[in-house]
Amino acid sequence: MNILKILILFIGISFLFYGFGCLVSNKMKDEFKRFQLSNFQRKLTGALQILGSLGLIFGYYFFEMIAFLAAIGLGILMLAGFGVRLKIKDKLIQSFPSLFFAILNLYVAYLLFEFI
Repeated sequence: MNILKILILFIGISFLFYGFGCLVSNKMKDEFKRFQLSNFQRKLTGALQILGSLGLIFGYYFFEMIAFLAAIGLGILMLAGFGVRLKIKDKLIQSFPSLFFAILNLYVAYLLFEFI
């Protein structure tokens, strides 16, 4: 199994779980309140994460352009998440996962670019 496939599965599964968590988890509801984001923004974030994860996984196997766009979208979403963390003055350890996933998604988009 190559590194791109491993990264796509890791990211896809991670965002699938996190996206569903945004939609149903009470902890995530509390986090979005702490982020000073609305209930609509929480649901939109969860839906975008689920769609992005599915686009990344299925796109990799069936249509690389969809995977590329999903990786870009998830990368931008995580950069926005990192910005929110900076805005509310979270510590680096709290902010790092969003930055990590932003970089990881943009790296995957870079790797996918050769296929489109």
